[in-house]
Amino acid sequence: MKAVVVEQYAPIDQIELKDVPSPRIEPGQLRIRVEAAGIGFVDGLKLQGLYQTKDPLPFIPGTEFAGIVEEAPGEPGGYRPGMRVMGMTRSGALAEEIVVKPEALHPLPDGVAAEVAASFRANYLTALYALSARAMIVAGEQLLVLGAAGGTGTAAVQIGKLLGARVIAAASTAEKREFAQQHGADAVIDYTQTGWRDTLKELTNGHGADVIFDPVGGEISVQAFRSIAWRGRHLVVGFAGGAIPALPFNLPLLKGGALLGVDLAQIPTREPEVQKRLMSELTGWLAEGRLKPAVGRVFALEDFREAFRTMQTRAALGKMVVRISK
Repeated sequence: MKAVVVEQYAPIDQIELKDVPSPRIEPGQLRIRVEAAGIGFVDGLKLQGLYQTKDPLPFIPGTEFAGIVEEAPGEPGGYRPGMRVMGMTRSGALAEEIVVKPEALHPLPDGVAAEVAASFRANYLTALYALSARAMIVAGEQLLVLGAAGGTGTAAVQIGKLLGARVIAAASTAEKREFAQQHGADAVIDYTQTGWRDTLKELTNGHGADVIFDPVGGEISVQAFRSIAWRGRHLVVGFAGGAIPALPFNLPLLKGGALLGVDLAQIPTREPEVQKRLMSELTGWLAEGRLKPAVGRVFALEDFREAFRTMQTRAALGKMVVRISK
């Protein structure tokens, strides 16, 4: 099969597409023919060995995928050959085939394209877990989404609206802010402007943000926390801006605010029942058409490097997807 292979941690230009043996299937596992794989910020870090945990070399990158069950000896988890599925795994998605346990999979609702499914699970599960299980947001609260045109940011805008929040989307360009509004944001802010916190104050009638969804990091995170409402909750989702901020401890004290970590990688083992419940809720919304995931650009497998480059520039709207097979 063809697969993207990381033999040494390196920038994307040094990673190659290779012909490799199909993975062996062990008892209790399934073989999936991968139709599409999503490319996220974490995938770019893993290639370079810059993520918090390192994948043993060599490895096939890619954590999120959609495809069709090809082999299912004993039908583990009730999955049968021919079923369409979406899944998440530690690595291996940027290949024509992947072998996983049933716990990594979720049935794909009828009518949902592979490109949509491959850009869905990580971003939307992160957003719903953060807003519902961690921040426990309630209808009518003010939600500030930083990096609102990125993959997780767009998901947070859409999920926030479904949960009844008033969503204020913060993004760095007019194109990104328009994109956020197209996906449900009630108001937008240019956080590259010096007085953006004054704009936020006006938009919230002096109240501030009840919940801050933050996949960006850097100095913008500290500024955002300074504008949090009393008993507000700041969700730490990631550091796409590069720098890990240092928050003065007097700010949570003065604001009565909480800093809440959101690590999707730990949910399957630490809170499996929560993940199961949230995925059922998400796929229900997907099947009903209430949730329409934002797919970014779609690339051919041979153009995987361009998918990573586009994602890493942070100029892209939505999540990048690599189409692997039809």
